[in-house]
Amino acid sequence: MERPTALITGATSGLGAEFAQQLGRSQHDLVLVARDTARLEAKAVRLRTDFGVRVEVLPADLITDDGVASVSARLADPARPVSVLVNNAGFSLVSAFEKNTAADEAAHLRILAQTPMELMHAVLPGMLARGTGRIVNISSVSAFIPRGSYGAAKAWLTSFSRFANLRYGPKGVQVTAVCPGFVHTEFHERMGANMGRVKSWMWLNADQVVREGLADNAAGKAVSIPSRRYATLMGLARLVPDRLAASAGNRGR
Repeated sequence: MERPTALITGATSGLGAEFAQQLGRSQHDLVLVARDTARLEAKAVRLRTDFGVRVEVLPADLITDDGVASVSARLADPARPVSVLVNNAGFSLVSAFEKNTAADEAAHLRILAQTPMELMHAVLPGMLARGTGRIVNISSVSAFIPRGSYGAAKAWLTSFSRFANLRYGPKGVQVTAVCPGFVHTEFHERMGANMGRVKSWMWLNADQVVREGLADNAAGKAVSIPSRRYATLMGLARLVPDRLAASAGNRGR
């Protein structure tokens, strides 16, 4: 039998690399998307060796029209169907909204909201025609609190995932927004954030986030909040004033 194929954006590090690891272990062939060709190739070699799966590398900058078009074309190719799409690529801006340029904010919004929407739009027709498919959108607990343009973009992604799961889940395509809190990855280091104020108990490991996110997606859940402590915190966040919730969310600024 043909192995299912998973396409993962931002696949060379952090949660993307962990998704590739866990999906490769479960015998999915892989399409790895990121900007750094050398890192993609190195990751592909390890995955082929470790799991015996086919691994395709697709270098693309998902802030650009050309980059999104190349990945969309791969997702829409009927001869090479993609069974799982993981929209993981993204970054955050460390400065406050008014201190960033409008161009920086536009690129930020594109990678966090517009690009996932376009990639979902490309992959959905094939999934719906086959009557099966899985889409995992990496969101954040920031979606549930006032957290600048990052939280606003993640709120859009979470809301859209809820809609998509409601509409397409009955047709065999399960869509989940995975909303982790602070995760031990390169994400915060790359954005230059000072993480000294984040308590040790607030950190999650990438393997747990991915494991729980995939399990919730397989179970047909529209929203996954990995770990009981963050699920509890987000329940409480709905009850406290916005100022208090925002203060907790801004610890990593």
